[in-house]
Amino acid sequence: MTGSQNVRRPQVLFLCTGNYYRSRFAEVLFNDLAREAGIAWRATSRGVAIELGVHNLGPVSPWAAGGLAARGRYLPQPARRPRQLRPAELEGAGRVVALKEAEHRRFLAERFPGWEERVEYWHIDDLDIASATDALAQLEAHVRALVDELAD
Repeated sequence: MTGSQNVRRPQVLFLCTGNYYRSRFAEVLFNDLAREAGIAWRATSRGVAIELGVHNLGPVSPWAAGGLAARGRYLPQPARRPRQLRPAELEGAGRVVALKEAEHRRFLAERFPGWEERVEYWHIDDLDIASATDALAQLEAHVRALVDELAD
């Protein structure tokens, strides 16, 4: 590799529906934990159907921001708006995690055919099913386990 080429860090891509709540929490928590663990992996996040988030106010869910703050973690400022997933982002990720198979598998199959079989699925419920306290605690446990796995 020549000096003019960029060295890309391995990337985890977290997916949820609107890139507003679960995936944003996972992205920030993962990046903080990965830095602390001294691993090169970094995370980003995207939504598989951000147009469904018509009632999402502001750049990020207050539940995600509050859950991070309660853990002594904070969103990079200024907080970015939710972003729609693009095919190149799937191709560029070393690991892709969709946060709820029952929600996200069909969007992947419809919008990114073939990817529905290539991503890892966790089972973290959205606010219509689980409280933020429960969902974010489960998500934190999964993210911590992933960082530990990648650190080995």
